[in-house]
Amino acid sequence: MKLYARYFGKYKYGFFAAVICVALEALCDLMGPTLMSHIINEGIGGGSVSAVYYWGLRMIFITALGAVFAVSRNILASRTSQSFGADLRYDLFKKILNLRQESCDRLESGSLIIRMTNDVTQLTQFANGTMRIFFKAPLTCVGSIVLASMLNFRMSVIVYSLVAVVGVLLFISMRLSHPAFRRLQKSMDKLNTTVEEYLMGVRLVKAFGTYNEELDRFREKNDDLYRKGVRAQIVITLISPILTLAVGFATGAALLLGSRLFGVGLAQPGEISAFIVYMTQILSSLLMITNIFNTFVRTRASVERVSEVIASENDFVNAGPEPKIKGGIEFRNVTFSYPGGSGLPSINHLSFNVKPGERLAIIGPTGSGKSTVAWLLLRLYDVTDGAVLIDGIDIRDMAVGALRRAIALVPQKATLFSGTVRENVNWSDPDAPDEKTEAALKDAEADFVFRMKRGADSLLGSGGVNVSGGQKQRISIARALMKDSPILVLDDATSALDPITEKKVKANISKEKRTVILITQRCSAAMDADKILVLDEGELAGWGNHSELLETCPIYREIYESQTVEVV
Repeated sequence: MKLYARYFGKYKYGFFAAVICVALEALCDLMGPTLMSHIINEGIGGGSVSAVYYWGLRMIFITALGAVFAVSRNILASRTSQSFGADLRYDLFKKILNLRQESCDRLESGSLIIRMTNDVTQLTQFANGTMRIFFKAPLTCVGSIVLASMLNFRMSVIVYSLVAVVGVLLFISMRLSHPAFRRLQKSMDKLNTTVEEYLMGVRLVKAFGTYNEELDRFREKNDDLYRKGVRAQIVITLISPILTLAVGFATGAALLLGSRLFGVGLAQPGEISAFIVYMTQILSSLLMITNIFNTFVRTRASVERVSEVIASENDFVNAGPEPKIKGGIEFRNVTFSYPGGSGLPSINHLSFNVKPGERLAIIGPTGSGKSTVAWLLLRLYDVTDGAVLIDGIDIRDMAVGALRRAIALVPQKATLFSGTVRENVNWSDPDAPDEKTEAALKDAEADFVFRMKRGADSLLGSGGVNVSGGQKQRISIARALMKDSPILVLDDATSALDPITEKKVKANISKEKRTVILITQRCSAAMDADKILVLDEGELAGWGNHSELLETCPIYREIYESQTVEVV
């Protein structure tokens, strides 16, 4: 497999050492029945105690040597496979960090989690099994067939017939199992996504009391996983007993044929006993080979899923000029449709210009494309047509790293990470002095942090579950201010703040000379901006300041009046 080939060079010495131990262990196992035949024929049959001791001691030595090789290959296989698994998980996570946004949208977070955990574990187990039993089983099987034929060629026809039957069974098993396991993995993705969505929206579920609906959703996905699991396993569960039955018939035939050959002097008791032991080894090996093929089918599905992530497009190349950005922004006849979406443009022939240091407010009805402007500015997506320029340079000609370092974003949904408040605020600058952190918190009106038991070193739960929505937004704003970027994008970032706190935050932000883009649904937040961009269904519906738009833009006037009308 190509995926394993990528890592083979790094682990080839451990792999070869484990395989050599496996081969020597298999050789020791194969020598046992032959030595036993000598004990029976020369010792017991010939009445020689010395022959029993002679061949018995050699048999004990070979068995002990095989145990040493078995322990060695287990240690080598475990260390090599676990190192491979750790590196694969690291590389896969690194790849996920660098995926294009459309790739993340297509693969979904629930599926990516399963691929990083369940699929990588399957690949690790397969690598471990390759060095432990996957080589031993074929070696033991082939060796047993050869040695059984050398003991008595007339009886070997039974073995060859058995191998032919097993080959057909394995072929049928693989053809039926592979598509079933692929469907099983996809069903597991859907179940994981359902659980993840519930955990992300647990408060909403509790607030709406939709427990039964969530249980129904989970039951549907769980039942689907159950059905596909049964279908994937049913072939395996049928093949194993059929295989055991075939070997049982072969063993009976060997005893019958051996007794007749013994009657005419063409076989000795030791040969027949050793032949039966080899038949047992062949049975054990064939069962292992069956499991190997079943594991291979599962692993093949996992390889395809992991390879799909690795083959996905990386984020835009981080190459190009890294100019000192001042903050001028221009959208030049931009049109954009989300990949894999409805096909309708979210932004349609949009043009506007913001000078460095200006404050632009973007307002419009829900779904008008306001947040899309931020994603295009950060180049999470490329425009379908037109161009986005910063300081007159097309952002597609700039290094992506430089572009994103120049823009600080406060997203619509405040996202915090488990750790301390300080670690969240200092995300862009982990070594920032305490004074700078405190100043950012104060500018974001996050003084509540200083009243917490441990101040900025207070722990936050995953996603900031132990602080309120408004507190999360203020910590998120402080994190953006710490970045000291020439462009600050606030995507409805003050929606959870009261008007007084919002006004203070805006005043503090205005102290620094930077270009500010405020995406909002409230005219009260937009009216102080230098320019206001009104969007409607992705198109420019108004451009100007507050007083100009009240006179010239019906949509803006309608929004303003709906928010300022007195309630009687």
